[in-house]
Amino acid sequence: MAVTTTAPAAPTPAATSRKGGAVAVTAVLVLLVAVLAVADITQGTAHVGPGEVFKALTGQADSADSSVVLASRLPRMVAGILVGAVLGMAGCALQAVSRNVLASPDTLAINAGSYLALGIVATTGLSLPMFASSGVAFVGGLAAAAIVLGMSGLGAGTVRLVLAGTALTLGLTAVTEGLLLLFPVETEGLHQWNQGSIAQNGFGGVLGMLPMLVVGLVGLMLVARRVDALALGDDAARGLGVNVRATRVITVVLAALLSAAAVTLAGPIGFVGLVAPAVVRVLARRYREFAKVRGNVTASALTGILLVLASDVALRTLVSADTSVGVPTGVVTSLVGAVFLVTLATRGRDLGAASPPDKLRIRSRTVFVTVTATLVVVLVVLVIASVLLGDSMLLLGDVVNWAQNNAGRAVTFVLDTRVPRVCAALLAGAALALAGTLIQAVTRNPLAEPGVMGVSGGAALGAVLLVTSVPLAGPAEMAVAAFAGAAVAAVIVFGLSARGGFQQNRLVLVGMGVATATTALISLLIVLTDPFNATKALTWLSGSTYGRSFPDLVPLGVFLLLGLVVAFVRRTELDLISLDEDTPRLLGLGLSRSRLGLLALGVLLSAAAVAAAGTIAFVGLVAPHAARALVGRRHVRVVPVAVLLGAVLVGAADVIGRTVIAPAQVGAGIVTAIIGTPYFLWLLARSRADAR
Repeated sequence: MAVTTTAPAAPTPAATSRKGGAVAVTAVLVLLVAVLAVADITQGTAHVGPGEVFKALTGQADSADSSVVLASRLPRMVAGILVGAVLGMAGCALQAVSRNVLASPDTLAINAGSYLALGIVATTGLSLPMFASSGVAFVGGLAAAAIVLGMSGLGAGTVRLVLAGTALTLGLTAVTEGLLLLFPVETEGLHQWNQGSIAQNGFGGVLGMLPMLVVGLVGLMLVARRVDALALGDDAARGLGVNVRATRVITVVLAALLSAAAVTLAGPIGFVGLVAPAVVRVLARRYREFAKVRGNVTASALTGILLVLASDVALRTLVSADTSVGVPTGVVTSLVGAVFLVTLATRGRDLGAASPPDKLRIRSRTVFVTVTATLVVVLVVLVIASVLLGDSMLLLGDVVNWAQNNAGRAVTFVLDTRVPRVCAALLAGAALALAGTLIQAVTRNPLAEPGVMGVSGGAALGAVLLVTSVPLAGPAEMAVAAFAGAAVAAVIVFGLSARGGFQQNRLVLVGMGVATATTALISLLIVLTDPFNATKALTWLSGSTYGRSFPDLVPLGVFLLLGLVVAFVRRTELDLISLDEDTPRLLGLGLSRSRLGLLALGVLLSAAAVAAAGTIAFVGLVAPHAARALVGRRHVRVVPVAVLLGAVLVGAADVIGRTVIAPAQVGAGIVTAIIGTPYFLWLLARSRADAR
């Protein structure tokens, strides 16, 4: 996997002549913060206008208006200021110490680690005070950051960091969602908290956050000079007497502390820590003071406050007051971050080199036949187990009687609902594996899969839009909506990545940005919709096969069959395209046309799988890799083995999800995320070792 090394920011020659301008820019930022704070405090559901707010702040308002302002609006505004400030500082510190422009509490999975840690504590039934909760969130966030930085490497590259952070976020979130299902009473309210909102009920939470803010800020100021030295390079920093390792560890710990404080107070407010330092980086090209850590931390804190307050004010301006109460501020900031990510990818220069050719040797025919036969046997055993196991245990005789239409009413009911679910899981797994195989071959990116590329997110957005707007929509309408969403996402991702011939880093970053945007929009739809439709959408998004019938599976079956035929017929093209740019052209192959056709097929397969079984992550990544490791790199062998592996993986996840906590159920998507995350991280670590 190619990586992009990000050089530390350096002031331009012109920057030295504009030192005084930094003070003016800081003053402008402070003024904007003040304006937005005033605007924020005048918005809300209660009929309390600016005049009543002024009276409340001066002690002249009646008790009702004063209560609204002092107990709700003022704490909300202060929380927005504190959260924006600490996230901006944390992002600045992480980017400086890692020399990576995409390092932030989101991309380092700090938020997801904190979420899981708080979820684990919640399952015990303990109710912790604010300070203790922050400590728990700090430990979880710090552990997640350590894993991501360990897998991606400090200063190694932007794409690797984003992929490691995203994968760990998916895995940790899946575990937490599983805990929410297993302990619904103990973890009540944790899901709403995960959406990220600065709404407060009094000053208790805000005051509890202040000590951590002070500790983090003072700590960053104390290590600022040593972090500045790291920008010169590790060797130069050591030459200046700086302990590089200790400086990095201390800075990451301080950043995790700040992030944990923000997460504990308001939940995950996405991408503020990413965007705020990026904006300041632009200013640093003109004003040298902002290129130093102390100036950068201050400006990033102010910019972070602007982002949070502007998002909150814009939300409550564009949406009615009653509706905006339920919309988390984190959704809006995530949309801003997604746009930033795509812009950064399309406007930046892709420095990543092409991936080396696949070094996996071609296995013998005996190995291929043995592997395929073994997988077929495993699949048959899995199908039998899936049909027999569940909330009601059956015998093979019951299945035989059902097939002959001689079963009793109870057995008939169970199998009429269970068999289509088993088929949905198997077909969806096979389709996602085939889609991943095609996309990885065409993009020559071993870490590409429909979820990472944003295609699955687009399909999910289209389907959720239909579920929430037309509750009685049938499977055909659902499939059309998923196809439309996937097509729009694919056009955006591949269209923006086409410049320069689908450069690997650009393609991945654009895909990640689109995936983030679709996730934020889905959250927005779920919040704004009817609670019944929201529950239906959440169940479907978890990768559940619940309620599937045979007519639902017709589009998926048709596209899977079409994909298998095309993959077999064009197996030689797949081998050539996956090699390099020159070989297919020398042999007269229309590379662009072949790529477009195979990518379109991958999009169709992904959309069909999402329409039938919801969003299921990692199958399109894990199955092709495992297949190549087992039978070599020739697609005539990779495709059938990957398809069988995908079917087995999702089929096993489905039966596990239906039986471990029966009669309650865990979606197959959650189980596959828990299984796939360790493999994905191991893959990243191995590719990093190969690149050395």
